[in-house]
Amino acid sequence: MTSKVTYTGDLRTECEHRSSGNTFITDAPIDNHGFGQAFSPTDTVATALASCMLTVMGIKANGLGIDLKDSDVEVTKYMASDPRRIIKIETTLHMPARISDKDRKILEHTAKTCPVLYSLHPDIEKVIVFHWVL
Repeated sequence: MTSKVTYTGDLRTECEHRSSGNTFITDAPIDNHGFGQAFSPTDTVATALASCMLTVMGIKANGLGIDLKDSDVEVTKYMASDPRRIIKIETTLHMPARISDKDRKILEHTAKTCPVLYSLHPDIEKVIVFHWVL
């Protein structure tokens, strides 16, 4: 089992990673009757994209002898209704400027082939912008 998710009431869940015991909570967003005090389930989907891109880039960077520490991704998720769903995820990656053009291309390709990106429905617009500025 990968995880266990428990409904704790008031539109909140507690999510436990089974092998480590780490947990986080989710709340329904304020615009959907919730408290908005934690990630919503759809926030976790959008955030998983950014986490996945950085993770696979980190794996590739390790093989290239590159340190990506302190790189970050700003994530913006857009919702639609009828049916309520994610329609767009914008990601802006801030990466180290010292990386060569050749390695930048390799890392950008790696990010754009992460498993979460491939798992998202094709109708969801994905905007991925790289800033090599750190």
